[in-house]
Amino acid sequence: MTRIDQPETSTTRKRTVLISGASIAGPALAFWLNRYGYAVTVVEKSGAVRSGGYPIDVRGTALEVVRRMGILTELRDAHIDLRRLTFLHGDGSEVASVHPHSVTGGVEGQDLEVRRGDLTNALYTAVRDNVEFLFDDSIDTLDQSGHGVDVTFRGGGRRTFDMVFGADGMHSRTREMLFGPEEQFHRYLGYCFAVFTMRNTFGLSHETVMWNTPGRAAALYAVGDDDEVHAFLNFARPEPPVEAFRDPAAQRDLVTEVFADAGWEVPGMLAALRDADDLFFDGVSQIRMPRWSEGRVALVGDAAYAPSFLTGQGTSLALVGAYMLAGSLADRGHIAGFAAYEEGTRDFVAVNQGLVGEGGAKLFPTTARALELRNDRLRNLRAIPPAEGRPAHSALALPTFAPTP
Repeated sequence: MTRIDQPETSTTRKRTVLISGASIAGPALAFWLNRYGYAVTVVEKSGAVRSGGYPIDVRGTALEVVRRMGILTELRDAHIDLRRLTFLHGDGSEVASVHPHSVTGGVEGQDLEVRRGDLTNALYTAVRDNVEFLFDDSIDTLDQSGHGVDVTFRGGGRRTFDMVFGADGMHSRTREMLFGPEEQFHRYLGYCFAVFTMRNTFGLSHETVMWNTPGRAAALYAVGDDDEVHAFLNFARPEPPVEAFRDPAAQRDLVTEVFADAGWEVPGMLAALRDADDLFFDGVSQIRMPRWSEGRVALVGDAAYAPSFLTGQGTSLALVGAYMLAGSLADRGHIAGFAAYEEGTRDFVAVNQGLVGEGGAKLFPTTARALELRNDRLRNLRAIPPAEGRPAHSALALPTFAPTP
């Protein structure tokens, strides 16, 4: 076992690795592992890298990751520059209109908000010439009984890799194969949400408008002067609606039922929901695991430590985690490398997952009293979350690992 765990030298073959997932964590990990001399294959169940999608944030330590990748300038050019966040009462009247950074804890002129597709395209472009991509396929089985990881693919292929990485999201199939059912790691936070696009008939530009009643929120998000807006419907629910998670018709029915008597622009949003072809519905949850690896297989990003959208840190954790995992393997075998990855990254993950308890959910109060208190804070321009929670975004000083070959 000791011999197997030794890092390869320049006179031996390249170590081969397979990454499941080509969203954010997967291509970022592929970029750095390729830099450290690995032969990298990425398998993705979709037919291509997914474009579009709702806007995402890149903050704090993650900004240094994308700078070192050489894509920071490209992402700055794609920055959305959201200028206004307006909160409304249940009757549609205005509570307050504030700068988004006063709510998110972002840093003006530094933090980025980009369309998800702009980031995934930048990552893919950075690695596509040096990394093998297998689209329209996925891992079927993993077998670690030999000296590597024997993988069979849904498409019928069979190959052996030195290591395998699950970067396949919160509902990771790799994690399930390795550690068992998701339920044991899933921490439901008491909300569900639906996101989809609809026509921008509201005259919105570079802004978000959010309507609230206790336990319900509806928002329209215009990332620019586009003809479309992102529609967002969020609601409190004590138990996750498991029966709806795999049934789009049930998701539409549930959201329509919850918001049936809502005012403002919600009736039009529900009508658009019925015809939306890009609906994304899920519970607001985190993944918390006692360890992120088993044998020669490790997890990264949401598959290992999804923080939930309430933190605004899912993308940043994926980028930082990928950098830390690859760097920890730069001059180590998998046993020492996986241990170093956890030791160097877990505290950063924990403090960012903890942001939910320090303000994230306060944007979506579940009682009339809590909603009144939130609105008072907004009218007084008090930041949510409080200022002491902001250093979580930059809580890790990014190390420099072994030079690339």
